[in-house]
Amino acid sequence: MSFPFDLGRGYGIPWTRMQGAAHTPMSRIGHQRFHAGWAMAAAFVFAAYCLPLHAGIGYAQKHEGRHEIDQLEDDWRNAVLTSDAKAMDALLADDYIAITASGTLQSRDEALATLRSGRVHFTTLNITDRKVRFYGNTAVVTSLADVQATTPDGPVAGSYRYTRVYVRDAQGAWKVVSFEASRVREPGPHKRNEFH
Repeated sequence: MSFPFDLGRGYGIPWTRMQGAAHTPMSRIGHQRFHAGWAMAAAFVFAAYCLPLHAGIGYAQKHEGRHEIDQLEDDWRNAVLTSDAKAMDALLADDYIAITASGTLQSRDEALATLRSGRVHFTTLNITDRKVRFYGNTAVVTSLADVQATTPDGPVAGSYRYTRVYVRDAQGAWKVVSFEASRVREPGPHKRNEFH
């Protein structure tokens, strides 16, 4: 009985030869290339096996970081709703800067003074569509906030998109370094000179 393949040997390495093919053993250079190819394939298999393990560690760290940021976002919301300047003080970095919905810059001290004064009082602050992205020791949060508040200029109500940037400080605590709010425009006609 004949088999479609038979087993040949060349320099101690088994190789398969098709029936009817010329019987030429593998040269020393072919043997080295053969081993180099197998070594490269083994390296790729090892890398593919280890990649999910490394990604899993990153996922666990991101998951824990996401939990921390979500809690800080809730703390920020509660501080705004209750005008708790002490809680807000713990959240903001020393070099915190905000760009308000009206386009003005607001430092950390100004933000805390506004909160302490009670001039702005939030009655509703519903947060949805929260997304958290991590870049090393930086977390970027975007959300949609439905707001109702009273200000010295009158009542304010509407939807705002905001971006808040957290940075992990030297002690490992997340601090807000930047905040920007933008009003969500209602659909419909707008003035020609408005930005789109």
